[in-house]
Amino acid sequence: MSVQIRINRHGAARVESGHPWVFQSDVVDASNAQPGDVVAVLNQQGRQLGVAHYSAASQISLRFLSRKPEVVDSAFWHDRLSRALKHRALVVEHSNAYRLVFAEADGLPGLIVDRYGDYLVVQTLTQGMDRAKAEIVAALTELLSPKGVVERNDSAVRLKENLPQQSSVLAGEIPNPVILDMNGLRLEANLLEGQKTGVFLDQRENYLAAARWAKGQALDLFTSTGGFALHMAPRAEAVEAVDSSERALATAMRNRDLNGITNIKFREADVLNSLAGYAAAGRRFDTIVVDPPAFAKSKQHLAAAEPAYLDLNRRALSLLNPGGVLITCSCSQHMSEAKLLDMIALASVETGRPLRVLERRMQALDHPVLLTVPETLYLKCVILERI
Repeated sequence: MSVQIRINRHGAARVESGHPWVFQSDVVDASNAQPGDVVAVLNQQGRQLGVAHYSAASQISLRFLSRKPEVVDSAFWHDRLSRALKHRALVVEHSNAYRLVFAEADGLPGLIVDRYGDYLVVQTLTQGMDRAKAEIVAALTELLSPKGVVERNDSAVRLKENLPQQSSVLAGEIPNPVILDMNGLRLEANLLEGQKTGVFLDQRENYLAAARWAKGQALDLFTSTGGFALHMAPRAEAVEAVDSSERALATAMRNRDLNGITNIKFREADVLNSLAGYAAAGRRFDTIVVDPPAFAKSKQHLAAAEPAYLDLNRRALSLLNPGGVLITCSCSQHMSEAKLLDMIALASVETGRPLRVLERRMQALDHPVLLTVPETLYLKCVILERI
């Protein structure tokens, strides 16, 4: 490894605290580095701190691959991916669809790999990972012998790396849809055009929790392809599920029919307008799921997101029967659990609906949280009972 980059004291302190990122402002000299290079990172005294991918475009200039001076070659990729696969064998149950690689949490910043049975979806979100794409796919093929591999590099994150947005089949063939097994249900996934990399995998364990508490008349807000609704249906008398996406709801209805479920009604509508309509009609529910898209996609959006979460939960609580259950989520990484709980508590006070906490949850275990990297914790799910 010939390319070296020196960083200042502030950047070195961040790395030594366990965080794998070094920002552009902490790089002393990167004049010899090319976009996507694997570089040796040195502190001001010339001591090597490890090896990292270099980005010439992002504010995050360095993303550490190792705190040791190791060679990043085909053996490196095979070893890291093998370790990720072994971890999923320990934590994934009742599903052949899961996140195989979760970027920094697996020591592979900028790389996402999702497994859907015999098919894989890869996202290479940084210049370094994009350059290594062929080696990564080769290692995945050796480990798993997939029938097909898709790249879903249509994420807006790639624009920050000056990388094009694209989706394509990298290897094999991909049926449309792929049918996956999750928690005893059969679900459709469109790997080339569906939400995220096909379906929302991070709520898989929260779906089971919702099913455990579901009862009576249930309402699923922002249902997307029906994950919460489908899981609650066996325990609820009836489920009404609302989303504004015609395409997502078409998949949700096929999922319902695929599983022979008859007590879910899907509605295409704006969620806030629907909540106002339910309130005006005097509708009430025994179980309500609130699972909105990210309201705070950056720190700059957090101030506007807080009242949005407050309003949404306040409206939902006003429809909840005594003894009813509220399952409320936030996938905004910048919205902490403490802040979300503050918003729910305020909604509880303003609506006069006292709540007690039944469960505090996060993303599924195949999306692990790295203790020294708070950015890896993004999904919050709180289950509460109205008393």
